[in-house]
Amino acid sequence: MATCASYRLIRPLLFWLPAETSHQLTFLLLRLLYRLPGADALTRAIYSRHPTSLPVSVMGLDFPNPVGLAAGLDKNAEHIRSLSDFGFGFLELGTVTPRPQPGNQKPRLFRLPRQSALINRMGFNNVGIERFILNLTREDRSCLVGVNIGKNRDTPMEQAADDYLAALRTVYPHADYIAVNISSPNTTGLRDLQNEENLNDLLRRLKAEQMTYAEKTARYVPIALKIAPDLDDSQLAAIARQVLEHKFDAVIATNTTITRPGLGSDPLARQSGGLSGRPLKTLSTEIIRKLYGHLQGNVPIIGVGGIENAQDAWDKLVAGADLIQIYTALIYEGPCVVKAITRGLSERVQAAGKATLTEALEQARATHN
Repeated sequence: MATCASYRLIRPLLFWLPAETSHQLTFLLLRLLYRLPGADALTRAIYSRHPTSLPVSVMGLDFPNPVGLAAGLDKNAEHIRSLSDFGFGFLELGTVTPRPQPGNQKPRLFRLPRQSALINRMGFNNVGIERFILNLTREDRSCLVGVNIGKNRDTPMEQAADDYLAALRTVYPHADYIAVNISSPNTTGLRDLQNEENLNDLLRRLKAEQMTYAEKTARYVPIALKIAPDLDDSQLAAIARQVLEHKFDAVIATNTTITRPGLGSDPLARQSGGLSGRPLKTLSTEIIRKLYGHLQGNVPIIGVGGIENAQDAWDKLVAGADLIQIYTALIYEGPCVVKAITRGLSERVQAAGKATLTEALEQARATHN
């Protein structure tokens, strides 16, 4: 593992604290660091030097590298500057809802160090869309930014689409892409939106709103659908059909799982919430592989779930992902993990004798599929 030397020094302290407390402390320390002259330049010098063979074009956007930050780490668009300097090709912020909400009762975030995993039941805690946009427009950003939107907890399911439409309208002028989160397990009933009838209505209305705003603003902002890993084959096939029918721009696969693979008798396995990290790796990769079989490259896939190193990222990409995202690995390994993944991917491009990641993946997929 490519754990940063500096991060190794402070991780015992961070892991001694409750998980959510250490999350807040880490960002506080980053804010203090960035008050020092030259801190941003030094951070970029350490973390942001990436190989030149990794640019990719997805959803009509040009990414300097395919490694992104998954939604959930920066829910309120408060840390874009420092996270951008870690070398990510893009950041996904949120999930943000139309109105502020506190989320679920604490404790709601749990570490499982033996499995390099997390369980969370945060519940879309966020400052609400208006404050989120204010934060977003104040922050310097040196990479592409996606905004992940959701519904408020107390919005009835029959009005859920109204929340998503309201959020889309507000973030549209400020986002490079928009992610529609219907797969968090921590908002009651949310995953019911993945059912075929509910999904058809939601995607139809979102696509119509997207096209209205594209015409109004003369700017097309792609929309991606974030799905769960806990789907059977028929559900996955139905979602793929809907995504193709409604011409969605991408699918993010996957969110956290409500299953507990690899946790055995760990007492934390009984905690409710979504499981992320290493135990999710195989499940999410298999969903990507099946989804790619349905979409056949006609809709891009953003792969997320259990990526800890370059091999994990490569596996997701060969299975059919066009971009990948990390979250839990950043908690366990620190910001060096981004550079380690991009370097490892570049080595695979070179080993394939290709000039770009896209060419190397075409070759690898032809061999594997």
